[in-house]
Amino acid sequence: MEILFLILALIIILICAELFTNGIETFGKKLSLSQAVTGSILAAVGTALPETIIPLTAILFYKGEAGSHIGIGAILGAPFMLTTAGLFLVGIGVFLSYLLKKREKLEIYLEAHTFIRDFSFFLISYSLAIFFPLVFPNTRPLHYFVAFILLINYLMYLFLTFRAESLKIESSKELYLAEWLKVFNLILKRQIFLLFLSLLQIFLALCFMIKGAHLFVENLEILSQKWGMDPLLFSLILAPLATELPEKFNSFLWVLRKKDILAIGNMTGAMVFQSTFPVSIGLLFTKWEIKGLALISAFIALSLGIFYLLFLKTFKKISPYLLIISGFCYFIYIYLVIKTISP
Repeated sequence: MEILFLILALIIILICAELFTNGIETFGKKLSLSQAVTGSILAAVGTALPETIIPLTAILFYKGEAGSHIGIGAILGAPFMLTTAGLFLVGIGVFLSYLLKKREKLEIYLEAHTFIRDFSFFLISYSLAIFFPLVFPNTRPLHYFVAFILLINYLMYLFLTFRAESLKIESSKELYLAEWLKVFNLILKRQIFLLFLSLLQIFLALCFMIKGAHLFVENLEILSQKWGMDPLLFSLILAPLATELPEKFNSFLWVLRKKDILAIGNMTGAMVFQSTFPVSIGLLFTKWEIKGLALISAFIALSLGIFYLLFLKTFKKISPYLLIISGFCYFIYIYLVIKTISP
């Protein structure tokens, strides 16, 4: 029965990802927003909010050391999953799109300046959050100062992203919700109604996508217990992977349609958001002690960010073959987790 629920959850997530990307594209197009703004801000923050709620709830409402550890783990897990499994899935999507004859060349179409900016802001923010507390441990005033800098950094990122030049959103399918309403002879032609419908579709898709992800996690946990899997192994590997499913599926669908700027922007924009706002909450309300596997995951995320940034600055492009490195790093981490917790 749990396997059936797993399949049902994946179907729900896939359908909702289609509705979400369609709604985001329509909303961005109606407001004449660029692909960079739509992917790196609207889609990124929209899909990042659900998993952001988990650490915030753990830190702010579950007082004590346990809530703090859960919150810090979830905060650090998001950038790690985005730079490893997330970008790896984008690379898989490019290969699949090429095999399906949906793109002529096996390459990623992107705006180098957009993603150089995204990776730069991510590396600055995440490096401040990780290394300053390591060098100056148990220094609360420094934590508050770094948290303030991170929030200012994200506001600056928003400002520069809105100002930067970027391609407009290409022609997309008509909003699904508007098409369904036509069946009932409710033809809404005014711009304001279409904007409202696109927001409604985005909101509903996100809500059901979150529910699908929770259903996936719940049944995955039940199966892991039945199969005798260590609960810690589940919490460190499978649970973070499942909670990031919305972002991954959205980007995967965009890549299949050759909308690589939106797809990678969804990932890199979420990386910037996750390394600023949630991290600030962790710095303000926890001891922010990072060690062991958590520190390794942060180091991997930063290393990959530096690698992709240098490659972009040098060659102004990223090969889909390079994104295999992200998958390789994720599997190395899985190996380290298994080795660490195995008796």
